[in-house]
Amino acid sequence: MVFARQAFFIFNQKGEVLISRLYRPDVRRSISDVFRIQVISSSDVRSPIITLGSTSFFHVRINNLYLVAVTKNNANAALVFEFCYRVISICKSYFGKVDEESVKNNFVLIYELIDEINDFGYPQNSEIDTLKSYITTESVISSQIAAEESSKITSQATGATSWRRGDVKYKKNEAFVDVVETVNLSMSAKGTVLRADVDGHIVMRAYLTGTPECKFGLNDKLVIDKSEKGTIDAVELDDCRFHQCVRLNEFDSTRTISFIPPDGEFELMTYRATSNVKLPLKIIATVNEIGTTQVSYVVVLKTNFNNKLSATNVVLRIPTPLNTTSVDCKVQNGKAKYVPGENVVVWKMQRIQGGQECTFSATAELTSTTRRQVWARPPIDVDFQVLMFTSSGLIVRFLKVFEKSNYHSIKWVRYLTKASGSYQIRF
Repeated sequence: MVFARQAFFIFNQKGEVLISRLYRPDVRRSISDVFRIQVISSSDVRSPIITLGSTSFFHVRINNLYLVAVTKNNANAALVFEFCYRVISICKSYFGKVDEESVKNNFVLIYELIDEINDFGYPQNSEIDTLKSYITTESVISSQIAAEESSKITSQATGATSWRRGDVKYKKNEAFVDVVETVNLSMSAKGTVLRADVDGHIVMRAYLTGTPECKFGLNDKLVIDKSEKGTIDAVELDDCRFHQCVRLNEFDSTRTISFIPPDGEFELMTYRATSNVKLPLKIIATVNEIGTTQVSYVVVLKTNFNNKLSATNVVLRIPTPLNTTSVDCKVQNGKAKYVPGENVVVWKMQRIQGGQECTFSATAELTSTTRRQVWARPPIDVDFQVLMFTSSGLIVRFLKVFEKSNYHSIKWVRYLTKASGSYQIRF
């Protein structure tokens, strides 16, 4: 399904129009005043979609700007917002931060980009690599390109591989694959897992000559269909999303991804896992309030992976009561320090091997208060990174590159599991 917009605007926070494009004769530029008065000047507006009469305003806010798409049709809201965010990504790739100053400095370029990715209000090719091949930051360059270069651009923009040029050349052909997973955990004081899931990203950097065909194999026992859930030893994924270059006809049968990759770095696949999540760190916390003047802590951290692997940059933020005056910390691994301004003890360890156990013990001294306040006991936050480990169990079985010149290519696959403020243990 496509959508047609009547107009597209970029406003600053004062309501001034920085960029405007009108695509239909039934819309006048004065429609921008409606958005400025009803949305920008109003503090009560919370929805990103505002319908006034027969006109709908879809807006996205970034820094001090509003990107606004205007339509009088029954448009697909997801597609409208996807387009707005795609415009932001394209602008970032051209001139970095998207704010009022950068828009004013690059308004000629922005107008050309908008005209290229829109045709009478209908979205067209918005691949960044394709746009960069014939739109430069200097000025409009399309009319000055040689005839053969123009034909390459036309076939690239309209052909089956609009995301890649055919004349890419490298002296050394390499393909790097990073499987990056973020673990989200919420564990109760009794050790019950309240929530455990994984946000996964497969990022590829392809520095390959020509238009190679890549085949990318994942686990044999990979379950995506909900009707197949519960299979023994299976890796169960939810919400899988692939780059547009991926051909999915082989994926359902052999769990093989076939694609012609874009040049450079791109996100090949994103996914979530909510079943059979392997927790890399197990943390047991015992906290006792001794009268009204002391709190004792014993926190035991165990690594739950192979002893050939290690967790790095491990940081535990252990909360303390608001009326804490000092904390006496004892650790065998790393360093622990009380941070009064944040009401936490920060326990840092540069590296922990698999199968290792570390213990933190401390006593917090509290000031006496006339009225005892109940301590809310915020959870312990844990940050870490574990190389060559995946909490979902996802693995890359193989990565093959086929190209008509049959050149040799070097392939690398790396796994990284991490947590940053999303791995929490209650006590």
